Amino acid sequence: QVQLVESGGGLVQAGGSLRLSCAVLGRTFTRYAMAWLRQAPGKEREFVAGISWSGGSTFYADAVKGRFIISRDNAKNMVYLQMNSLKPEDMAVYYCAARRVLQSTSVSDYDYWGQGTQVTVSS
Repeated sequence: QVQLVESGGGLVQAGGSLRLSCAVLGRTFTRYAMAWLRQAPGKEREFVAGISWSGGSTFYADAVKGRFIISRDNAKNMVYLQMNSLKPEDMAVYYCAARRVLQSTSVSDYDYWGQGTQVTVSS
């Protein structure tokens, strides 16, 4: 069983930065590919960024490529999302998610989810 707890959301002006953190509770963290996904009001949940179990491979949605960076620290059971040059369209609830071994850009492939953290971007 894996428990995910996000933190770091908040209010930021357009052009600003935020760093989201996800604490992963469980003994087999290194067996999980991790991802950040988001859901804006009235929209479907969407993939944002993913990272392989080793951290050696990362992948991003086109909308955030070049602005967001996903990373993980397997020694600390943590996953991070550094968000730079934030835009109003980035405003959403951001979720940390995990799935065993293989990375994926499909929302439905993720088995474990955090409670979400709100990111608000003012224009």
